[in-house]
Amino acid sequence: MSQTTNLSQIYLDANATTPVLPQAAQAAMDAMQDLFGNPSSSHITGLKAKNLMEQTRQRAKTLLGTGEGKLIFTSGATEGIQTGILSGLIKAKTQIKKGKKYSILYGSTEHKAVPNSLAHWNEILGINAEIKAIPVDQFGKLDLEFIQKEVGNALMICTMAVNNETGVYQDLQQLEQCIREGNSKVFWLVDCVQALGKRPLNLAKTSIDYAPFSGHKLYAPKGIGFIYIREGAPFTPFIAGGGQESGLRSGTENLPGMAALNVIFQMLLDTDNTTFYDLNTLNDYRRQLSHSLSQAFPDIVFNHQFNNSVPTTLNFAVPGFSSKEIMDLFDAANIRVSSGSACSSKVTRSFVLDAMGLPVWQSESAIRLSFGPAMTQEEVDSACARIRSAAKALTNSCLMLDDTEQTQDKTPLNGLVQLRSGSSCTWVYADMKSKQALVIDPLPELEKRIDTLLQCQQLTPVAILDTHGHADHISGRVALANKYLSTQQSDVLGWPTNTKKVAVGDESFSVLTIGELFLVKVPTPGHTDDSISLLLSSDPMNLITSTRYAFCGDTILMGSLGRTNFASSSSIDMYHSLKQINRLIGQQTLLCASHDYNNEFTTTLSAEVVRNCLLQSVLTGSINQSQFAARKADLDSNLNDETGTEILCGAYYGDCDKAQIKEYSSDSLKQRLTVSSDVKILDIREPHEYALQHKLDTVSEQSSTENSLNTGLNIPMTRLVQFIQEHQMEKESEWVLVCRSGSRSMVAAQAMYRLGFTNVAHLKGGYALSS
Repeated sequence: MSQTTNLSQIYLDANATTPVLPQAAQAAMDAMQDLFGNPSSSHITGLKAKNLMEQTRQRAKTLLGTGEGKLIFTSGATEGIQTGILSGLIKAKTQIKKGKKYSILYGSTEHKAVPNSLAHWNEILGINAEIKAIPVDQFGKLDLEFIQKEVGNALMICTMAVNNETGVYQDLQQLEQCIREGNSKVFWLVDCVQALGKRPLNLAKTSIDYAPFSGHKLYAPKGIGFIYIREGAPFTPFIAGGGQESGLRSGTENLPGMAALNVIFQMLLDTDNTTFYDLNTLNDYRRQLSHSLSQAFPDIVFNHQFNNSVPTTLNFAVPGFSSKEIMDLFDAANIRVSSGSACSSKVTRSFVLDAMGLPVWQSESAIRLSFGPAMTQEEVDSACARIRSAAKALTNSCLMLDDTEQTQDKTPLNGLVQLRSGSSCTWVYADMKSKQALVIDPLPELEKRIDTLLQCQQLTPVAILDTHGHADHISGRVALANKYLSTQQSDVLGWPTNTKKVAVGDESFSVLTIGELFLVKVPTPGHTDDSISLLLSSDPMNLITSTRYAFCGDTILMGSLGRTNFASSSSIDMYHSLKQINRLIGQQTLLCASHDYNNEFTTTLSAEVVRNCLLQSVLTGSINQSQFAARKADLDSNLNDETGTEILCGAYYGDCDKAQIKEYSSDSLKQRLTVSSDVKILDIREPHEYALQHKLDTVSEQSSTENSLNTGLNIPMTRLVQFIQEHQMEKESEWVLVCRSGSRSMVAAQAMYRLGFTNVAHLKGGYALSS
């Protein structure tokens, strides 16, 4: 079975949705062309349609062992969940005794459709029961002791058969025993969406009251699903109207969807059918895929146990890589995976893995690889080969080491690189000629990446520095310094003790050299008492005109000033440090902070004073230090202690709204390129994305848009700050940024626009929508 019409694509996101089986698609088409009658009509065309509908229902009932229970067709799992919850809670409301406290229970790893629906109907119906999440252990198994303790006062309990993110399945028999011993009458809904075709179900032999299913999770079209309702379980129609489905669910029936399901049910019931593979085969597929992942990423961590999860789901994280980076890597190799649950488009931490108590980095970096039971051995072999190829391409970006390749094959590094973990930033400056490097504010999560980068580029660090003592993490500096600078004597922030002094006006500062440049250390206390700023300059005697980058830690952040309410903080000191920075550097010098909370990359004093009125008041001298301290204390009092797992080191004081950037479609950009030779294309994909794409191009025709853009500059986002610094004189040029999907190019274009690149645009949808 081919899972895609694009021969180069490997689709491994089946838990989000599956391609429609050719046989199911044909059945749907036949229904639209030949069995188009309304099943409610009494003429022959309608009767034939109704016969197909009832045949599909009967096959589903046989497959699921529903016995005398009802099986009602729906638009999908969400409607099924609403139907079950509404039915159970309406009946439960009639049984409430005055003065007694009640609860509604749901598994903490449930799909969000369940707790959100519970909260909605609990409020709408005026039940106002306490909604409680059932904890899970590190393996994703529901806490039976918690259920035993709470279920006695529960009106309803909702669990799931198979988790959509991890593939972890619950022992329904054990769970049922626990529930019914504590409350024989509580209404029980089990989300069975991910169990269909992957786990045996015999619903009539359980006391499950409601079980929703969705067709598009198992090779049927979107828009068709069904729900099982146990015989005798209360039922209230979620949709009323025309009386279809014997009045249980009104609305004209989705016959093409049912026809597709009918074919799939037939295949599942036919033990001789070779479309769907048995559990042993699927387990072998998982073994092959997990082995290839482990070969590709030796440090990989799987976020679930294989012995209590279905074989069609692999959830993993790679130390040192964000989920976005792995997704971009796989997408460049034409492998489709997802970050956690694909039901949310925003890449964030996985609440499922959080509930399992896994480390934060695993939750933030989680990748879900999932396939369906119709996966073929040929597809598995292709996926395994492509995964290994994708990981190998990381050597082009020096994100992984490969001893079999020569370093001259790597993309050379000469200049500034911005590495990130969450909103925290590490800066690496490399001088290709001298093979020297600076590492500033190294994060512990990035220790291995920094080490790999230094080895891959054969760089020797002259210093590994912190701009201040960090309150929200332990610095990665010590471990790196022990490896590369074990004989160097330095202070607590890593500054070498034997550096020279340079006079700047009436002051003198410590300075060290890297290649032909100088790094000047400037004490700038305030955020902390040990805060320093590091100015990378070509002429330390004339910092205002020669400073390229000012690594200012958390003194000045994008749209913000560092907080000054730590025990080691001083707002008075910050007041003077801000004036000191302003005296030393130019208004267009790029400020490279330790945190970037709003994806703005870098900033300048001229850009900040426009939106940061407090900073403007300090630099213009319109307030004194006492006034600054009072206003700063007021602003800091509004800070939340944390954002995610990081201490928030600064509050937004100015307008951080994103600019409206001009967007090109594929066609409009092609047209623009034909009429103007002045357009400059800036491709911000990473080097490994190029390597993978070029490999794919040898077996498939490159999109015409990508072909036409190959003459553009390649500036990865990690090197965008250096690009901005080097192109200060080209701010009025017409730049068009492109990437894989358009998301990175939009963010980068907004950053450039804020810093004065007034004629910047981006390709909406990126290369993904350009073919």
